[in-house]
Amino acid sequence: MTAHSHGHGPATDGELPPPDPAAVARRRWAVRLMLYLLVPVGLATVAGLVVFWPSSEPTAAEQAADDFFPPGQTYPVATVSSLQPYDCSDPGGEALTCATAVMVVGEGESRGDFVQVDLPPEVVSAGVAAGDELVLTRDPVEGGQATYQFSDFARGTPIVVLALAFALVVGAVARLRGLLSLVGLGFAFVVLLEFMLPALLEGGSPLWISLIGSSAIMFVVLYLAHGFNARATTALVGTLFGLALSAVLGTVAVGAARLLGFNNEENLQLLQLDRSLDFSGLVIAATVVAGLGILNDVSITQASAVWQLHDVSPEMGWRQLFARGMAIGRDHIASTVYTIVFAYAGAALPLLMLFEIYQRPFWTTLTGAEVGEEVIRTLVGGIALVLAVPVTTLVGALVATAASSAAPAPGSAAPTPEPTPEEQEAERRRERLRAMRQAAAEGSDPPRPRDPR
Repeated sequence: MTAHSHGHGPATDGELPPPDPAAVARRRWAVRLMLYLLVPVGLATVAGLVVFWPSSEPTAAEQAADDFFPPGQTYPVATVSSLQPYDCSDPGGEALTCATAVMVVGEGESRGDFVQVDLPPEVVSAGVAAGDELVLTRDPVEGGQATYQFSDFARGTPIVVLALAFALVVGAVARLRGLLSLVGLGFAFVVLLEFMLPALLEGGSPLWISLIGSSAIMFVVLYLAHGFNARATTALVGTLFGLALSAVLGTVAVGAARLLGFNNEENLQLLQLDRSLDFSGLVIAATVVAGLGILNDVSITQASAVWQLHDVSPEMGWRQLFARGMAIGRDHIASTVYTIVFAYAGAALPLLMLFEIYQRPFWTTLTGAEVGEEVIRTLVGGIALVLAVPVTTLVGALVATAASSAAPAPGSAAPTPEPTPEEQEAERRRERLRAMRQAAAEGSDPPRPRDPR
């Protein structure tokens, strides 16, 4: 049996004919069935956004940050005009070379000014030369001249080039659907930056904020990228189940493992700015948000598989449809497990190298705060991911078969109009295609085309 995809527009040369009207009716009825569940969840998400939406007042952490960072500090980009190296080695230590750079400020209040900045040895060893752009820290001095220090390398150009290349590749391969997914990604960042982060800094519940923000993201990005159809609706049900399961398991695991959330420098800096933040809750929120992408991937794949199988063989019962869908899902689970584990291993490679140098016992390393938090987060996300596969498959199988039996027959509500010549020709093409497939399966010669007259 060969699964084939269905389009939603008129057939063109080299493409399959339009979908059967009965299949369209089944899918529309399936969407109605699932909306009985999703509409209340969507309304709850909107209500949560209203309740937890952050105010415009500065948070306690933002107010405390004013004491750590000078007011008016900016980060202008400057171009190296000249470079004067000098020896900055420690006595008896490794030979090191620093440099004094004369730079031209390219933006801000001091645009066009020449400034002198000392560059550390690790920057000089990276190959800084005249004409390179660097990011400086500008600290204004009341009643005096502003001071400048090296902050970072300017990476705007390579990032913009790669982003444009990424968008072009996605548009060329995935076309409109790929471009819409990029729009959805932009929406996700808006929710993250405008709702989730400010609400967390205000001291809101990390669990509820992460669930509400993640649900809002999924409602938009799934329908935006895949259209308002049964496949996307099935995937949304599975994704929301996975998010809820991640939140529940994360809450239990964080409490049982006594994860305090102080295992990295960023959290310790947040602690200095606002000690009232729920750092254990931030671990739970990170677990929920981290599972968004992979849950979306698995759910939409399973939903697509179920509906494609159902369109090919609408006579299959839900048990058989579930079994065939899970045969595909097991392969996806096996590959996804590797993805989430090696993704963390790659991100934490320098930390793992330090543990190798210090020769700490493996079990001590695995259960320590630095690695243990990520291990628990990965395991919680993995459990939610794996269980989302059968749930999505089961929902798709049940709704697909229920929709087949409950959907009204196409044209039953009104008299069926006479088909146009184009529709008659499309129906003849479908008949020829079915006959050719049947002949190929039986090993006989395909029938000759009928005379349309």
